[in-house]
Amino acid sequence: MALYNFKKITVVPSAKDFIDLTLSKTQRKTPTVIHKHYQIHRIRQFYMRKVKYTQQNYHDRLTQILTDFPKLDDIHPFYADLMNVLYDKDHYKLALGQINIAKNLIDNVAKDYVRLMKYGDSLYRCKQLKRAALGRMCTIIKRQKQSLEYLEQVRQHLSRLPTIDPNTRTLLLCGYPNVGKSSFINKVTRADVEVQPYAFTTKSLFVGHMDYRYLRWQVVDTPGILDHPLEDRNTIEMQAITALAHLRAAVLYVMDVSEQCGHSLEEQVELFRNIKPLFANKPLIIVANKCDVKRIEELPEESQKIFESFEAEGFSVIQTSTLTEEGVIQVKTEACDRLLAHRVDTKMKGNKVNEVLNRLHLAMPAKRDNKERLPFIPEGAIARKKRMEVDTPKRKSERDLELEMGDDYVLDLQKYWDLMNSSEKYDKIPEIWQGHNILDYIDPDIMKKLEELEKEEELREAAGEYDSEPESEDEEMMEIRQLAKRIREKKKLKILQSKEKDTRGPRMPRTAKKVQRKVLEKEMTDLGLDMTNKDDAHYARRSRSVTRKRKRDESETPKSVARSRSSSRPPRDVSGLRDEKMVKKVKTMAKKAQKKMNRLGRKGEADRHIFDTKPKHLLAGKRKSAFIAEGDALRCGISPLLFLSPQLLLLITRSWGMECPFGYLGPVVLAVSPPMFCASTASIVSGQCEKQRSPRFSSAIYKHHCVVNIFFITYPKYSTMSY
Repeated sequence: MALYNFKKITVVPSAKDFIDLTLSKTQRKTPTVIHKHYQIHRIRQFYMRKVKYTQQNYHDRLTQILTDFPKLDDIHPFYADLMNVLYDKDHYKLALGQINIAKNLIDNVAKDYVRLMKYGDSLYRCKQLKRAALGRMCTIIKRQKQSLEYLEQVRQHLSRLPTIDPNTRTLLLCGYPNVGKSSFINKVTRADVEVQPYAFTTKSLFVGHMDYRYLRWQVVDTPGILDHPLEDRNTIEMQAITALAHLRAAVLYVMDVSEQCGHSLEEQVELFRNIKPLFANKPLIIVANKCDVKRIEELPEESQKIFESFEAEGFSVIQTSTLTEEGVIQVKTEACDRLLAHRVDTKMKGNKVNEVLNRLHLAMPAKRDNKERLPFIPEGAIARKKRMEVDTPKRKSERDLELEMGDDYVLDLQKYWDLMNSSEKYDKIPEIWQGHNILDYIDPDIMKKLEELEKEEELREAAGEYDSEPESEDEEMMEIRQLAKRIREKKKLKILQSKEKDTRGPRMPRTAKKVQRKVLEKEMTDLGLDMTNKDDAHYARRSRSVTRKRKRDESETPKSVARSRSSSRPPRDVSGLRDEKMVKKVKTMAKKAQKKMNRLGRKGEADRHIFDTKPKHLLAGKRKSAFIAEGDALRCGISPLLFLSPQLLLLITRSWGMECPFGYLGPVVLAVSPPMFCASTASIVSGQCEKQRSPRFSSAIYKHHCVVNIFFITYPKYSTMSY
């Protein structure tokens, strides 16, 4: 039976996301450009590819969903029953069946529309068939909206389930709610299951792992079970029943001796009797938990008889406390040993053991006589052992001293120093600064001298030596004090003045405009100020200096054209030349120097080259303009073409003895062609005239076995002339 890794199931998108992902991928991965002038088989293939790619994309994604989700008939019965309890087996199978039907329907739709598309006779019909096919596929996916949402919820819940191996060594905890199952698994494993003082804290299966005898063990914590019929149990309780029914494990039935869980011992015993059929062929240990609150010996005689009856039936009863960890290791050890023995016995009863025993041979040595032979130890080894034995007591380590002295122990490493004079071990180490011993610069009697000095100062203060009398100051000292006081006051005033002063001064804003002197004087006069005789004012001087311009010196009349330009920056072609004669001479020299380069000029890969003189994109397609283009004239059979101006045409007509009495002409086409094409040319041109109406054409004259067709393209207000 396959064991699934539920965490690797791919995400199931919603119906809308499913459609968006598939159609966007089809748009990105298939061609997007098609034209109606393509051959029909190419158009059919274009749209067939889109339909087939969309169908394949849907098929792959739906197949991935069906493959990833576990099949209930192929997995272990524990997982099959657990999924039936959590997700309802019928609903689960129905959802997967709907996805499988949708996959088949999409395949059939694609097959039918590809068959129809083979008979499509235009781009429009093929496109409509493709549109209908993709629309039907998307409609099928939209109908699976609820199934996809249900499977996504199942996937998320499956990914959060613990990984339980049904075949490995397992300890299974069960019992009433709040009896201490989660606390026990937290003690014996590295699991961290939530523990709270209320019932049904654990609502699903939890797994922890531990090591015993170099083997890996798993401990499963189940939700609490209440004592009522199987049909009345909810989803939380049914998870525990499923684990008890299908896992080959050592069962630890946990009971609360103190009855703090809210259920009496009788109720817990009754639950044990009801689920006892699930313990068949499994090692069973009864764990009497919370012995730190009340022990079995402290219970009434009736309650003690319950546990005595358990022991009489052959069940082990062990008192534990997850708070003080009393008996926890004993339960773990006994449960593991009993499970290992049970697994060995089970394997010994199977048929595979006989096949293995036939290939094994155990050799047992037989005694050759009844003589007793003691072990032999060489004399050298005995002598070496005696030499190692010393009567002197073992030296105590620092750790031994610490344990012996307790809090009075102080680490002393100086006693191990190896000095020539052992009495110097505890001498003070001198402090060295820049190569000098600080102690050499300290007077040993300095403290004594300091005390004497302090006493002397106290006596002087008591005698009043430091008391000053203001009357004893002379006049000179008084003047000095007054002068110092005035200096301090003036300094403060200077500081305040400096703070009040704006050192930056007023600044003109950038948006300010220049004010004319007349406007300024007028505004000031209106305000009541006398603005007469202000020529020497600062604003008047400044305005004259700003507006004053440098007079240009009178220059001589330029003697040549080359020097008639601005003397500040002459043109580059005459820069440095004296007069016009020299300019001509320089240009002539430049032309002569260029002749050699022109002779050496060859056509290279960097030169422009027209590979096709008649490009198809210019000669094919609809006629856009009102005038006949060069390509139109070529298709009309008129060759070669010359686009002539009215002046050139006038010269040609006069040389033939003709006159051109009409007025303004537009572009004129002169075409020379053999006589046999004359009629066709005239008919084509006249048909073009009827079609376009605006340009008017006229033709033609015969001369020397050639036809010269002269088309005068005129505007409607001028009449058509024929020559």
